[in-house]
Amino acid sequence: MPTPSMPPAEKPGASGAAPRSRIQERNRARILDAALEVFSNHGFRGATIDQIATEAGLSKPNLLYYFDSKDAVHSALLSRLLDDWLEPLRHLDATGDPQTEILSYMRRKLAMSRTYPRESRLFANEILQGAPRLERFISTELRALVDEKAQVIARWGREGRIAEVDPHHLIFSIWALTQHYADFAAQIRLIRGAEHDPQDGAEAFLNHLYTRMLAP
Repeated sequence: MPTPSMPPAEKPGASGAAPRSRIQERNRARILDAALEVFSNHGFRGATIDQIATEAGLSKPNLLYYFDSKDAVHSALLSRLLDDWLEPLRHLDATGDPQTEILSYMRRKLAMSRTYPRESRLFANEILQGAPRLERFISTELRALVDEKAQVIARWGREGRIAEVDPHHLIFSIWALTQHYADFAAQIRLIRGAEHDPQDGAEAFLNHLYTRMLAP
């Protein structure tokens, strides 16, 4: 199984091939944007090359000129997503004010849910399937980063700068309470009404929740 960090070779611009033309770059971007829409709505198993081609406005043979398979498209999408996924946690600064850093991390994750809802659903769908294409990433890069920041949060607790909390579960809770607004936006709209932004009041509520929880 190819890993996200090493996606299957794409035909135009693959290693040793001529650089992509502007048209090739444009078509590749159209395919990936269409694939993001299809995969985020149907998951990997429910998506088909035909659906992606239709969404991109290209023929199936034209799509297969750029990517060998559905798996190649999916791997390219995940590769593009993963570095962005780590960025908010990377910014949690061990030298900063603990409560400010944790609340800022929560707000960055909430902003990602607003700006990149399809990417969040793509990631969630992959995890729900057992993370077959993300296992290596999660067990290496993501785990190492989470462990590093958990040690920082635990130290802040021992120093009395925030309340002592389980740092891993704190991070997991931030993921759950922010990504919910992307992954379950349809449910929120059905409950609160389509006229409401799913995130209305979310930041204020989460600020209050974590401020109270983290108060030393």
